[in-house]
Amino acid sequence: LAMTAQAQELKVGDPAPDFKLQASDGNTYSLSDFKDKQAVVIAWFPKAFTSGCTVECKSLAENGDLIRKYDVAYFMASVDPLEENIGFAESTGADFPLLSDPSKAVAEAYGVLQGGAFARRETFYIGVDGTILKIDRQVQPGTSAQDMVANLAGLGIALAN
Repeated sequence: LAMTAQAQELKVGDPAPDFKLQASDGNTYSLSDFKDKQAVVIAWFPKAFTSGCTVECKSLAENGDLIRKYDVAYFMASVDPLEENIGFAESTGADFPLLSDPSKAVAEAYGVLQGGAFARRETFYIGVDGTILKIDRQVQPGTSAQDMVANLAGLGIALAN
């Protein structure tokens, strides 16, 4: 019975699961807010204040100008409590929202929940229509921003105005 309750693994072309999560910038974001307006990238990470996650967050923060050349909303997301992600965003200079999923329901819907405790490091690229365009399961924290830009270009995401 437990097996049937487990979410099917998401794949390219599937509708991305909607969510409504609080973020480090004080706002609450829903995927549905961006539908038919803007592509979305969600970079799941295991744990705030750990080495790989710090490197990844700093990469995105230091190279945000490259990512913002595209018409895309981008987030990092974890199952950490909101207060922890607020502190993590401040410590890494993140100029983009970090989403908190302490209930782990969204991480589970995206199939990234590992051992019931952490999110796997995976990045989801979601089209304007709400479908998954790409899932990067081989994220390299040190080059995550450059890889994100290359993926956005390769997927034909529109440039920002």
